[in-house]
Amino acid sequence: MVITIESSDLVDSARFHSALARAFGFPDFYGNNVSALVDCLGDLDNPSTEMTKIHLLPGQTMVIRVTHLEDCDDRMDQIRPQLTQLNDAVAFVNLRRLDEKRPPLLALAYAPA
Repeated sequence: MVITIESSDLVDSARFHSALARAFGFPDFYGNNVSALVDCLGDLDNPSTEMTKIHLLPGQTMVIRVTHLEDCDDRMDQIRPQLTQLNDAVAFVNLRRLDEKRPPLLALAYAPA
């Protein structure tokens, strides 16, 4: 399964979290911060928590594909903090899973349009 996030959705924190909430179907009470992002992404394969509207089967991996970064040279200073948050969230979710002896849930890909 692949979720695509446009680089234009990374220009600030509010837009970044809004795009992710929309793409994954986070609940209305989503906190719009990295901790909330980790919590929601960490439950992609646990539909009973109702933290996302899309779900993975056990053993599946979700790819988060960020597109159009090649068009962002003039906005990279704006985008970099959100890319860092996304990288950190994916890494933390996967590390926690590995610590629990479970397979990683997420992969991150940077792709042209």
